Amino acid sequence: QVQLVESGGALVQAGGSLRLSCVASGRTFRTYAMGWFRQAPGKEREFVAAISWNAGTTYYADSVKGRFTISRDNAKYTVYLQMNSLKPEDTAGYYCGMNPRVSVYQSTYDYWGQGTQVTVSS
Repeated sequence: QVQLVESGGALVQAGGSLRLSCVASGRTFRTYAMGWFRQAPGKEREFVAAISWNAGTTYYADSVKGRFTISRDNAKYTVYLQMNSLKPEDTAGYYCGMNPRVSVYQSTYDYWGQGTQVTVSS
C-alpha cells in the first residue's frame, strides 16, 4: 500500500517562498510520475505541476509557471514543490499524487496524500 505524506505548508506573506515536500512509502515511487494539485475553499481541485519518474519531463499550470518548481529525489522517495513569489491567490490545500505516467489530469492519479495548507497573506 502506497502512502503519501505532504509537509511544508504554512502562513506566509505575499512575495515569500515555501518548499513543500511529499514523502512516499513503497518502491513504486521510483517508477511513478508525481504531481501537485491544489484546492481552495469553494473551488475544484486544480493541477499545479507534475514530474516524470526520471525528472525528464515537467509540466506546470500557467498560473504558477516561472514561480514554482517541481523536483524529486528518488533516493529519498520525495517530491518537492518550491514556491516563490507567492500570491494570495495561491492560498489552498496542496496535495501530491502518484501516477504511472506524467499527467495534468487528476483522474489519472492512483494515490493521494492528505494535503498541506498554504496560506498567503496580502
